Amino acid sequence: MKAAIVKGPGSAPVYGDFDEPVPSGDEVHIAVRAAAISHVVKGRVSGAHYSAEGRFPFIAGIDGVGRLADGRRVYFAAPRPPYGSMAEIAVASPELCIDLPDGLDDTTAAAIANPGMSSWAALTERAKLLRGETVLINGATGTAGRLAVQIARHLGAKKVIATGRNVATLKSVAALGADVTIPLGEKPDALEDAFKRQFAEGIDIVLDYLWGPSAECLLIAGAKAGREAVPIRFVQIGSSSATNINLPSAALRSSAIVMMGSGIGSLSLGQLLRATGGVLHAALPAQLKIEATSAPLSEVEQAWAKDDSARRTVFTIGARASR
Repeated sequence: MKAAIVKGPGSAPVYGDFDEPVPSGDEVHIAVRAAAISHVVKGRVSGAHYSAEGRFPFIAGIDGVGRLADGRRVYFAAPRPPYGSMAEIAVASPELCIDLPDGLDDTTAAAIANPGMSSWAALTERAKLLRGETVLINGATGTAGRLAVQIARHLGAKKVIATGRNVATLKSVAALGADVTIPLGEKPDALEDAFKRQFAEGIDIVLDYLWGPSAECLLIAGAKAGREAVPIRFVQIGSSSATNINLPSAALRSSAIVMMGSGIGSLSLGQLLRATGGVLHAALPAQLKIEATSAPLSEVEQAWAKDDSARRTVFTIGARASR
């Protein structure tokens, strides 16, 4: 079968032939129709993500959309290594397949599942968002961050604050549901003051997609200006700005900040799948918007090099009968 094959450490996927997977146990054959690039997928391919196994060759992709032998259209996750989702055929446990709602097309479903799951899981499984709370999204100009603004609003947030490094894109985030936008290009003192004003008014949850200096500033501002003994749930999701921070210990001792992570490991596969199902079934009624570009799998090498955080790249794969 044709697939996007990763042949060695640090090498981008190439289009080629790979043996079809043979189902094991209760696994089902899936005729794949669409699979998207995500930060996790890119991290596994480069070997930088903590879940990378380091065994080669393997097929790229951790999730996708396809059809089962009975004709059902499903989203599926966690195909068994070395088989990934960027191939004509995948196998997965039926417990990791979600029936897709009518009207949600393959490309949109593949594009929205992973980035939408990141905030849905963080808000529902980790932070336990309550209706009427205020959510700050640090890094709201990327694909996942823009969805996080919409999802926080859909799940009942009364006020949504968005930060971002791209000022032009940040302006458009207001139309997606952000009440306040804060550009991260401000000088450190001015940025801390902007954060402190929002914390003084009340922030219940922070979703952090960036880490690095902006996360440091948020935590320090929250410690200085947060409401006394009122917990601020700080959920760390991504590290597109930096992998480490420097944090004064007093920032935690002098505040009610509760720090937690949200991702593979801090959440079970069942929790992640439940969150993904929530996003997929909310996509149409909540009118969730995502920017996506599609390309045939045969163009994986060219499309991989062009992928960025502004739009999701979705590979489309020709229909093929499952058996």
